[in-house]
Amino acid sequence: MSVLFLTFLFPLVGFLILASLRDRLSENAAAVVGVGSMGLSALTTLVVGLDFLNTVPLGEYYHSILWTWFRVGEFAPAFGLQLDGLSLTMTGVVTGVGFFIHLFASWYMRGEEGYARFFSYMNLFVASMLVLVQADNLALLYLGWEGVGICSYLLIGFYFRDLANGRAAIKAFTVTRVGDVFLAIGLFLLFRELGTLDIYEIFIRAPQELMTGSATTNLIALMLLGGAVGKSAQLPLQTWLADAMAGPTPVSALIHAATMVTAGVYLIARMHPVFESAPAVLELVGQIGAVTLVLAGFSALVQTDIKRVLAYSTMSQIGYMFLALGAGAYQAAVFHLMTHAFFKALLFLSSGAVILACHHEQNILKMGGLRKVIPFVWICFIVGGGALAALPFVTVGFYSKDQILWEAWASGHPGLFWAGVVGAFLTSIYTFRLIWLVFHGEEKTHAQPIRGISYQLPLLVLLVLSTAVGALIHPPLAGVLPEGVGSMLQAAGKAHDLHYVELIAASAALLGLAVGIVLFTGERRLVTQMRNSRLGAAIAHWWEHAWGFDALYHLIFVKPFLALVALLRRDPIDGFWGIVPLLSRFGNITMTKTQRGSLRGYAMSIAFGSVVILMVLMTLQVMGK
Repeated sequence: MSVLFLTFLFPLVGFLILASLRDRLSENAAAVVGVGSMGLSALTTLVVGLDFLNTVPLGEYYHSILWTWFRVGEFAPAFGLQLDGLSLTMTGVVTGVGFFIHLFASWYMRGEEGYARFFSYMNLFVASMLVLVQADNLALLYLGWEGVGICSYLLIGFYFRDLANGRAAIKAFTVTRVGDVFLAIGLFLLFRELGTLDIYEIFIRAPQELMTGSATTNLIALMLLGGAVGKSAQLPLQTWLADAMAGPTPVSALIHAATMVTAGVYLIARMHPVFESAPAVLELVGQIGAVTLVLAGFSALVQTDIKRVLAYSTMSQIGYMFLALGAGAYQAAVFHLMTHAFFKALLFLSSGAVILACHHEQNILKMGGLRKVIPFVWICFIVGGGALAALPFVTVGFYSKDQILWEAWASGHPGLFWAGVVGAFLTSIYTFRLIWLVFHGEEKTHAQPIRGISYQLPLLVLLVLSTAVGALIHPPLAGVLPEGVGSMLQAAGKAHDLHYVELIAASAALLGLAVGIVLFTGERRLVTQMRNSRLGAAIAHWWEHAWGFDALYHLIFVKPFLALVALLRRDPIDGFWGIVPLLSRFGNITMTKTQRGSLRGYAMSIAFGSVVILMVLMTLQVMGK
């Protein structure tokens, strides 16, 4: 375990090499450095993980201090790493899934301008995420937090020659920065109250020194939640995620499956002692997740861009994780985070293959019949889509999503449970719609077969992990995160409603599948009629444009900002001080007009002035008496 630092050092070195040499490297050399560094990181994680599981007692952790980062008075955070069941799970997801995404990208990005630049950003992205999840203190975690933020900006705007891509990158950077400010405030408050940012010191002190439900405790938890909401694209800071599809498809896979959006879930799970001391805020976490997963599900129903459908599905699945966190089911949330990484990476990489096969076409209404051209990708979509919809027993999504629903029910949160059921129903509908329109029916865009081991191998591994096989991987979270009420009832043999909950969840998924078949196969008359009606078109437009949040924020924030910029462009402060020389010039012009050489005029001016002075003196005299 002493080599834990190599997990982030390998991709960091890869970044430095690629960033330094860039265009001087051939594509093959850049791929070897970019993918190879990730492979070494994943291999190191495997070795470290096996050593950890064999030597560290359950619930304990390994701690390594590399150096003192900086010192301000008594505040001296270390550049220190910790490895426990939670950080090991996150490290495994980031390096394992990240490696296969890098391998796929080496095929997908061939021939693209900036090939080495792309892999340099990807390597830095992974290194930043690893620092975030392995940090032993919140100051270092914040460094990784900001690192993934800047890397997402660079990768979303990778095709920077298109102005729309640059705007999408700026939007993602700006919206997530709002959450980052909240998180920074939360860290200041935590340090003020507890005198430390060391994570395990917070675990010990938070239950003792933070008064449960107090205004200060609630404020700290709210600030942490604000940071998590921004990074994980939950209401009300969810607007950046759909536009983040502007980046290359492997970037989307990395953001959605292994890095960026999972950071908020990790933060709340890691800081669970603080949230346990603020039960009202913890309830809010679940409510935000429930509302987000339902709203995102409706939006996914009407999207026509293949990547935007998956983006809204990610928003919805992260909502499930927040729902679980709000119900106190921290282990279930992290388990779903892991399984979601498997099938969402599979779906995004498969969508990349579809996009290349269709000559970079992304509109699913212009696809169709691809099942015959790229049958392997079709199978990947079937398995990944089944896991997304949580088809019973055969997919990994069934085991993690149903555990969340059971925990919500068992912990006495029926509202969260039924929101999750509605989300499962919607997920099956839009997943079937996506697969049917892309792979079945009439061919609308001529597609070409695609081949290559570097694209097939990642998909094959992720396909296997997206089946029930993936559910055999149990994150070592016992003793690190509290056990959910549902898990404790199961262990005690008192989970009387478990099969009832499973039946409802499975029925919701299968009913959604049946509705999808009715709506989108055949002539689709009902969908056409709804779409052509005035009400149906309005609702579809509303859902397609993310329930109007973008328009609302544009009205409230963007327009006033642009108006202020337009005003400041004219430099009103400088213009105000320009009044002084203007008055001086006006006075000069006025006085020069009095110099006309007329003796009569001069005499009149003197007489008038004398009268004015005499009147002033007489007034002062009267007022003095």
